[in-house]
Amino acid sequence: MHAAHTINRAAPSCVNTQTISRWRDGHRSEEMDHLVVELPVALEFNGISHAVMLATPCDLESFALGFALSEGIVAQREEFYGEEVAQSELGITVHCDISSAAFSRLKQRRRNMTGRTGCGLCGVENLEQVIRKLPRVPEPTPVSVLAMRKALAELAARQPLNHLTGGIHAAAWSTPEGKLQHVCEDVGRHNALDKLIGVMARHGLDFQRGFLVITSRASVEMVQKAATVGIGSLIAISAPTALAVQTAQQVGMTLIAFARGTSFVAYAHQDRIKGE
Repeated sequence: MHAAHTINRAAPSCVNTQTISRWRDGHRSEEMDHLVVELPVALEFNGISHAVMLATPCDLESFALGFALSEGIVAQREEFYGEEVAQSELGITVHCDISSAAFSRLKQRRRNMTGRTGCGLCGVENLEQVIRKLPRVPEPTPVSVLAMRKALAELAARQPLNHLTGGIHAAAWSTPEGKLQHVCEDVGRHNALDKLIGVMARHGLDFQRGFLVITSRASVEMVQKAATVGIGSLIAISAPTALAVQTAQQVGMTLIAFARGTSFVAYAHQDRIKGE
């Protein structure tokens, strides 16, 4: 049995400042602006490099755990023994320690993928890896319209990095009553979700007791990651893709998009939505 361990060496800041020239109505002023940090983050599992993503260097321990779970590298939290975060001139490497059984499975389907901020599939070697087999999610707690409205109203105030920079995604977990329990931010929407999944796994939260809220579009990768860990309800502020809707229907996930203020559009399993 391995003891879980976390080592973080000199974690960099997630926000930089820079002097800018701002123009308003033909007048220029010199000001300080806040910019979100974006760095290459390499994820290694038992010494083998598996993925390199461009990410915001906050909550990287949760990011590594969430990525391992959402990509099916580990089947459960207990197979992820710990991580060590190391920074170099080139970027950051998160060295992850996983069980021998999980590592054996990883080697059988190992792929190298280079991720970009808005792309979760860059570097996939074949089409079978894009549309991967997903489990059918357990039937989740019904989504209440009132709870959804409460969660959306609270979300903006729970995004400090976006408030500073204006250029960052968030993924949030809400209780069935509409109370946000955790919010994670990252320059990449997939990374924000992985961080949230990692945080939830560390706290032992039930992926069926509540719903996921994301500030981005609902792409198929977001549905895949959520379904892999058993999340049954996904609410997106922006639009869904056709493949995301098709996948949500197939795995039994409630998918809601264009959730803004008091309006939203239900695309999959709308029978699980409770009116006011």
